[in-house]
Amino acid sequence: MDYEKLYAQLGQLPLCQYEVIDTDELVFTERVRYVCETECPMYNKSWACPPAVGTVEECKSRCLSYPKALMITTVTEVRDIADLAETLATRAPHEEITRQVSELLRQQTADVMVLSTEACAHCEHCAWPDAPCRHPERMFPCVESHGILATDIAEKHGIEFFGGNIVTWFSLLFFREK
Repeated sequence: MDYEKLYAQLGQLPLCQYEVIDTDELVFTERVRYVCETECPMYNKSWACPPAVGTVEECKSRCLSYPKALMITTVTEVRDIADLAETLATRAPHEEITRQVSELLRQQTADVMVLSTEACAHCEHCAWPDAPCRHPERMFPCVESHGILATDIAEKHGIEFFGGNIVTWFSLLFFREK
């Protein structure tokens, strides 16, 4: 992996922060999955969400099979952080940047797995659980759907959550070097 080239390319994108980490630093917990199950309206409705993504142990095994991950964040400002509809409306630009970063990684390594912010909104009606995902190449499951404690890794690496009416979007792109 040519990190110098990658960092130069990342520096051209509207990213707030980015850093390559070792995946063994990630903390996986059932508590995060419990929040998905009890508070998220997308639970059991999408291939990008639990239980379709597998158990936390299965997700952990899949993630840790990659030695490295690239953390990226973008930020945006909203009028009212408590307005979930307004906040979620700012997610699409982050997902597009995540796609761009994914392509940059794929230029240097063919094996990339992306986790981002999505509960997946590509299809009007998800095929889950009756049929396979129609667009697996476009679907990035949510970081938290895998039981990853995002705040832990963010704190360890100085990823800032700005507060107020600033939304910080967070993605992890797992990869294996050639």
